[in-house]
Amino acid sequence: MSTVLIVVIVIVVLVLAAAAVAIAYRAKERRRLERERLAEQADSHRDEAQTRAAKATTLAEEEQAKRAEAAKAAEAAKVAERVAEEHRSRADQLADESEGSAARKERERESARRHGQKADEIEEDL
Repeated sequence: MSTVLIVVIVIVVLVLAAAAVAIAYRAKERRRLERERLAEQADSHRDEAQTRAAKATTLAEEEQAKRAEAAKAAEAAKVAERVAEEHRSRADQLADESEGSAARKERERESARRHGQKADEIEEDL
């Protein structure tokens, strides 16, 4: 009986050892699969990070170009404002000159009327 008991114990120990090896192999395989999955996720995140960094760079370049364009537009607006002020000043000057010309015109018409009347008076005297 003791030989049978020893054989049974050895068989149980071998079965337990085989089960432990199988469990360890499955756990190792599960960890390997998990590492692969995590590595794929990390690669996916790196790709996404690269894509977003490239987009950020493109947007930064666009921003810089738009800022430069805005600066040019602001400078053009300043120039246009100065030109408009010059035109306003010239228009005011011409309006003043026009008023002066209108006053001189009225004086000349009045003078022409007086001379016309004198000419009529002289002709009547003749």
